[in-house]
Amino acid sequence: MAGPYWNIPSSVARSVFPPNEAQLDLFQNALPAERSVRLTGGAALMLCETARFDGRPVALDYVRHPKARVYRLVVRSNGSVRITVPRYGTLAEARNFLQRHADWLAGRLLVLADRRAAEAQEVVAGRIRFRGEMVPVVASENGGELKVGLSVFRMPRLRNPDLIARAEAALRTLALVELPVRIEALATLHGISLLHVSIRNQKTRWGSCSVRGSISLNWRLVQVPEVVRDYVLLHELAHRRHMNHSALFWAEVQRLCPEYQESERWLREKTRLIL
Repeated sequence: MAGPYWNIPSSVARSVFPPNEAQLDLFQNALPAERSVRLTGGAALMLCETARFDGRPVALDYVRHPKARVYRLVVRSNGSVRITVPRYGTLAEARNFLQRHADWLAGRLLVLADRRAAEAQEVVAGRIRFRGEMVPVVASENGGELKVGLSVFRMPRLRNPDLIARAEAALRTLALVELPVRIEALATLHGISLLHVSIRNQKTRWGSCSVRGSISLNWRLVQVPEVVRDYVLLHELAHRRHMNHSALFWAEVQRLCPEYQESERWLREKTRLIL
């Protein structure tokens, strides 16, 4: 969620605005970022620290961007806050900016909290994420079929009567068929050799590529939008040419998937709701 920006003379920016009750108790547990931490577009992570707002911790990331001309405040979907600092800006000015816009930040955090509560309620009510969307899970009257959104599956024979568990079993079976076919098609399209593909129940990653060329994919990729799924597959295929995350690797990812940054953003915002 994009926020306000601020562009005033440094002499004014350096003045300290006194905090009020609506503002954050800022600058707790400051952790300076390593100089080697580089982000996309030449940005660099300057500092990570924790603020407390209404008694709740809020993670703050100060990011210096060489092309930024103003201070900018963004509330991410995971509840953390990114403060963009112009090339010649300072942390003092960035903190001053954050204090000034604390009321706006309060509103955005409340909206985010309400959205999370709604998503959690959807899960409890018998819904699951499929192709990127939260869809209802319904069993047929005869108990032989399971409807996940608009897709119909044979009812998995599980002892657990929970429909969400049954839906996960159905989607995992779908992944065993769908994901190998799709990555083989992408490998052929881009002229990349593919040795072996396995589908796993990974808890912390979407995919991996071994030094021997074997690619493992998380079955939950059927739960993400198809464009995001394809990005993950292309990401792992790019490792067939560069077994690292060097500049050459990301250049290959850019060539294979020009809009990959949008998919990266989706994964950062939604992964915690799936994995």
